Amino acid sequence: MKLAFQLAYKNLVGAGLRTWLNVGILAFTFIVIIFFNGYLDGWNLQAQRESIKWEYGNGQLRHHEYDPLDPFTLTDAHDILASDNIQNLSPILIRQASLYPEGRMISILVKGIDSNQEVLSLPTEAIQKSDAVIPVLIGKRMAQSNNLKVGDQVLLRWRDKNGTFDAAEITISQIFVSDVAGIDLGQIWVPIEKLWKMTELEGHATYYVANENYVPQDLEGWQFYSMEKLLNQLKEIIEMKSASSSILYLLLLGIALLAIFDTQVLSIFRRQKEIGTYIALGMTRWQVVKLFTVEGSMYSLMASVVGIIVGIPIFLFFANTGIGLPEFVTQEDMGITIAERIYPAFSIGLLVGTLALVVISATVVSFLPARKIAKMDPVDALKGKVQ
Repeated sequence: MKLAFQLAYKNLVGAGLRTWLNVGILAFTFIVIIFFNGYLDGWNLQAQRESIKWEYGNGQLRHHEYDPLDPFTLTDAHDILASDNIQNLSPILIRQASLYPEGRMISILVKGIDSNQEVLSLPTEAIQKSDAVIPVLIGKRMAQSNNLKVGDQVLLRWRDKNGTFDAAEITISQIFVSDVAGIDLGQIWVPIEKLWKMTELEGHATYYVANENYVPQDLEGWQFYSMEKLLNQLKEIIEMKSASSSILYLLLLGIALLAIFDTQVLSIFRRQKEIGTYIALGMTRWQVVKLFTVEGSMYSLMASVVGIIVGIPIFLFFANTGIGLPEFVTQEDMGITIAERIYPAFSIGLLVGTLALVVISATVVSFLPARKIAKMDPVDALKGKVQ
């Protein structure tokens, strides 16, 4: 095997520009695959952290009729949870309402939250300290889309538990900045005590957010959603993005492997006398096949070295500075958690996995044309007459 590597290395170096063209395109493919996968991994990790921090906590205990994707369930999706079951849980009550900024009417969700809660990163202390009659928190997207700012008073209309309309002015106490669209657009946050009084639903909640000390238990009329289950939708979106990006990887890798395949076919055709000489000197046909296969696989090994040397500074730069997204991507509602700047995550597993993919693919492609050597007649090969 050592001799095979030595001969293969000597032949590759002797091929000059042809070798470096193959190495260059393989190295480029290696870098692109790692970069895009690292980008998606970074987005996934950031989105999971932010979703847990701002929306999911350590899981949610939901009313059995509550469906976040169906606003018609909100009317009846609430109930009172027994006091001995609410330890390590923070209640959130959701009601539909209408807001009238600048004379326009928009449909929103009013979310009541415990102003003393510490499970989510929402700055609820701002509404706790406010002197306003109905202080509210809104997100940056909500503020920008409706031209709202801190201190503004806006008319809010809602229904109580009997369906009777009521209205009052709310005061914008603070505008928070979050990458999680699910807690921002089309909704406002008020102290749950205020919402209980406004709707006459004292003690009711649509769902509860659990902290790290909560132990899940079966409760009639309630269903617990673990943190992993809540993140499944986000993971599925990332996987879909990864699957669509794999088309690009396959195209690039296919071009690189085609170049290696053509090089191997041409090399075997032009080096028939050399092959015959190896066999005449005592090497078996399969030893010669192994020699040419090793020679082809060394393209990938050299490409990996070049890719690591060139790619690591690029990976480190973007991992530290991040990749900024266009303003319309982050400010418009995409329905998913996405930051204004994504920091790619390049793991050792990603590097090793990509390296293995490139090396194994190049080895297989090199072996396919080399199989013809096993059928060569050494005498014809020495004469250069092999068809």
